[in-house]
Amino acid sequence: MAVLENLEPKKVFHYFEEICGIPHPSYKEKKISDYLVNFAREHGLEYAQDDLYNVVMIAPATEGYENEEPVILQGHMDMVCEKAPGVEIDFENDGLKLMIDGDYVTADGTTLGGDDGIAIAYALAILDSPEIAHPRLEVIITVSEEVGMEGATGIDLSMLQGHKLLNLDSEAEGVMTVSCAGGNSSTCHIPMNFEAAEGTQLLVVVKGLKGGHSGVEIDKGRANANLLMGRLLLTLEQAGLEYHIASLAGGAKQNAIPRETAATIVVTSEKKDAVIHCLQETIAQIKHEYATTDPDITLEVSGQGTASAQVLTEESREKAVLLINNLPGGIQAMSADIEGLVETSLNMGIVTLNEKELRMEFAVRSSVISARDALTARIRSLVEYVGGSLEVNGVYPAWEYKKDSVMREDAARIFQQMYGKTPKIEAIHAGLECGILAGKIKDLDGISIGPDMIGIHTFEEKLSISSTKRVYEFVLEVLKCKHA
Repeated sequence: MAVLENLEPKKVFHYFEEICGIPHPSYKEKKISDYLVNFAREHGLEYAQDDLYNVVMIAPATEGYENEEPVILQGHMDMVCEKAPGVEIDFENDGLKLMIDGDYVTADGTTLGGDDGIAIAYALAILDSPEIAHPRLEVIITVSEEVGMEGATGIDLSMLQGHKLLNLDSEAEGVMTVSCAGGNSSTCHIPMNFEAAEGTQLLVVVKGLKGGHSGVEIDKGRANANLLMGRLLLTLEQAGLEYHIASLAGGAKQNAIPRETAATIVVTSEKKDAVIHCLQETIAQIKHEYATTDPDITLEVSGQGTASAQVLTEESREKAVLLINNLPGGIQAMSADIEGLVETSLNMGIVTLNEKELRMEFAVRSSVISARDALTARIRSLVEYVGGSLEVNGVYPAWEYKKDSVMREDAARIFQQMYGKTPKIEAIHAGLECGILAGKIKDLDGISIGPDMIGIHTFEEKLSISSTKRVYEFVLEVLKCKHA
């Protein structure tokens, strides 16, 4: 029996459950892409699937809407794959285990993928409902949005006729997003040298952080586990306690604030207790500082026995700790034009140490392109100064505010009629594919909306059932709007 079969709108939740049963992590979207192609074929729709597995589906206008301007519905098919400690799942082969928790749909110990599976479910429900009135619909479902919006960057949209966009990749009902930040993925490569060292090995783990989306939650002041680990290691150096780094790993996604980071260090047996005491004192200070934003921060230090291990040389260790502590992180500037909007930020989302290099991966964001580029240059200069290199990928433009927008005005008027109040019109610091699409479609006029979701990009992600229904009904009213 389907878990969501009794929820309304039935078709929306039917398709959402089917989507959740198909593995679709970033870079592994072929299965879900083929599912969309099969849907298009079964429903007699014009469609295109490119080499990246982006999919475009086109439905002709219903009767009476032939002369209306086409509307583009857009979302992405990949999801962030995070799981709670101890949860067993293979995100490339296993579907999600859905549950209903009051007014919410959630997954058992994993991300839900409501970001942005709900966009696909909305689109398929509309395309599968001939009774719904609409102009020509051009549905764009992209790949790899969560890892740099590579699908939107590579997609060919020459087959489209529309200039009105309804992006369905937002997470707050009653909010219409009309502008977003641009950004890039910046990866630091710093060569490391190793040597053998013998001593007591300690596994040091910082965990229990809230994490979250590095665009949406960057203004919440939440701790970054990678930066906390850097601070802990720096404290050992400042205390004059000799230690060696054998391993270091933290974070899973560039655009997710890391919740957990682990390091294996090697110390002398005589200094073991002093090292542990120093770490515990420092984490106590950190817990006090982040008592409001991250009350569950914990430090685990466990002995791994005495053995010989390959560790960073003193020079490489100092270089690694220096960079983690001194590369910029978090909010860099607030907007001078829009109150409360983060203008420029970056997130040290992933830190890994292998036998050759220290690798640090950042999500860089700014609504001002020159500020984005200047921040990237700051990272590059410091990394190159210590002998490393910077690799920049997934560069995407900002989506600039459009002063005269028919789409925004229509949607706001319909919202007022349905909800009895004015929607919130906002610019956001998170990246949306709208900026890239605006660069491909001349005079694009669009908004981004979506139902209420909580904890996206975390294993606590939830999708509101009632909000999903209301937003779907709102979308249908927008599609019914006539101008001819």
